Amino acid sequence: MGSRPVATGEIRDRLLRALAAQSDGSSDFDLNPGMGPPSGAVLRPAAVLVTVMARDETVLLTKRSSALKHHPGQVAFPGGKVDEGDAGLVDAALREAHEEVGLAPSSVEVLGTLAPHQTVTGFEVTPVLAVRDAPFDAVPEAGEVEEAFFVPLAHVTDPGRFRIEGRRWRGVTRRYYAVPWGPYYIWGATARMLRGLADRLARCD
Repeated sequence: MGSRPVATGEIRDRLLRALAAQSDGSSDFDLNPGMGPPSGAVLRPAAVLVTVMARDETVLLTKRSSALKHHPGQVAFPGGKVDEGDAGLVDAALREAHEEVGLAPSSVEVLGTLAPHQTVTGFEVTPVLAVRDAPFDAVPEAGEVEEAFFVPLAHVTDPGRFRIEGRRWRGVTRRYYAVPWGPYYIWGATARMLRGLADRLARCD
């Protein structure tokens, strides 16, 4: 894909230190003892792009279209399942971000990948951590994305901002992390992956 711009400054160094910190994977079952994926279940690979805007230290998130069959209206990172034509997890995350919000792969610097997250819907999602120096005006793909927005990195990487909530799902109460910001309810897998980044940053700062 050619050369990528290199983000500089303290935020890039902090993120690289966080990537170097040891961390186990996570799952939607972390807060729910006794619950887990079916025995022998094969998880489908997926990837999301966690893009940090270096200039104002914000993170790019999307609100999924309310017309989607799966997870309508939920807050999520740009991303999705790995397709046959993808070169790997990083390529899948970059492709999906380009398709969903118009973020050109060549406009970000990929720093690395965080520990994977297993979802209750049968995916193993790998967060791909990237930075971008230049401002970005997102162009949401109407069929998938209702809105793209930016949330302060300091908010979603502060362990004290996270809370544990619960709701009924398939007849049982499932607990999950949430880190609301303004009108946006960030929860579930997205919040859990952000909590993992928050914990890494807290250990290396």
